[in-house]
Amino acid sequence: MLVTNRFVVDAEVAPDFTERAHAALTALATRPGYLRGELLRALDDPTHWCLLTEWESVGAYRRALGGFDVKIAAVPLLAESIDEPSAYETLASAAPDGEIVVVASDRAAGPYR
Repeated sequence: MLVTNRFVVDAEVAPDFTERAHAALTALATRPGYLRGELLRALDDPTHWCLLTEWESVGAYRRALGGFDVKIAAVPLLAESIDEPSAYETLASAAPDGEIVVVASDRAAGPYR
């Protein structure tokens, strides 16, 4: 499962934001079920940022949010993200030069329901 938290950050506070985002990413990375994470900035508009994390399951992500270090370092930052859906389940994937692999949704029976 993929979590994307998007932010709009003024240039004058970007250094503080990146420091807090690094701390959040560090805290999240210690939690069971964490697969990877990245701090991204838009090329076309440097005030737009994204904290992207990948988790082995929805449960792993939700449990991670309850960890003490995550509550201190990540949750306050995540609360500043744009108010929009942020957690996505994988429904199809393809490795480089690979074929599409379709996975059923956890939300309902059958793919993409």
